[in-house]
Amino acid sequence: MANSELACTYAALILADDDVAITGEKIATILKAAGVDVEPFWPSLFAKALESADIKKLITDIGSGVGAAPAAGGAAAAAAPAAGGAAAPAAKEKEPEPEEEEDDDMGFGLFD
Repeated sequence: MANSELACTYAALILADDDVAITGEKIATILKAAGVDVEPFWPSLFAKALESADIKKLITDIGSGVGAAPAAGGAAAAAAPAAGGAAAPAAKEKEPEPEEEEDDDMGFGLFD
């Protein structure tokens, strides 16, 4: 099963690299030319899953979404006190830190 999925993935990447529409028939043709036997539903399943995806953009933007959300959230949080004026001193008040739970010995050990 994993080999079938991997073969269909590679076939879809080949089609996307050549700017060819990803269809079940084209994936099956590439797999047949490569000598890979897969269940007949795999090519159509992959084609259906990838019909609305831009494969090249998906590959090139794979790492850009990881840090974008926290950076945008941090920028918005930093801009809010500066815009508020009076809200900045209230935000500087130190909130009491929650007490951390300690790993005290509760009278028994793991190996007792």
